[in-house]
Amino acid sequence: MLIPRPILDGIVAGEVTLAFRRWDRARAKVGSLHRTVVGLVAVDAVDVVRLTDVTAADARAAGASTRADLVRFLRGRGGQVYRMRLRYAGADPRIALRSDAGLTDADLATLQARLARLDAASRHGAWTRDVLELIAANPARRAPDLAVIRGLPTQPFKTDVRKLKELGLTESLEVGYRISPRGQAYLAHSDRTAP
Repeated sequence: MLIPRPILDGIVAGEVTLAFRRWDRARAKVGSLHRTVVGLVAVDAVDVVRLTDVTAADARAAGASTRADLVRFLRGRGGQVYRMRLRYAGADPRIALRSDAGLTDADLATLQARLARLDAASRHGAWTRDVLELIAANPARRAPDLAVIRGLPTQPFKTDVRKLKELGLTESLEVGYRISPRGQAYLAHSDRTAP
């Protein structure tokens, strides 16, 4: 579910507590957490509602200026109207993870095992070390440029980098990526233990 930045800011401030979408089927689940640029957004309820039952108070709670604005947004789209109750659920845990450069032996073993599994499952061979080194050598370089260097289309390259981001090893920038402090610590350890 894409949420515009002003609405996300309203969720963080506690001013926006609802979202409305028209879908052919529910695309949000109760209890799910969505990672956004402002942190985690929790979905606490998902209900089908009639457009005629949406009130001006509902519209304000969804960040719309007026009920008419919300109705205009929802009209002309197919499917049922879904109302979701949302709340800010805290900072993205990957932020703290990527800042944690104090890797223990257990942390290193876990990372090595996870990266080995990613390499083994890849259709284009072992890639994790190469991509980490590529990003370290080219911070803030466009993903399409890095993908060309790797000999991959952009989307599969970005998918690989997202897997490294989940482990706290990289972080996205406005343009491109950089190695996180955790990723730097991992690379430094790997360099020391390489045969």
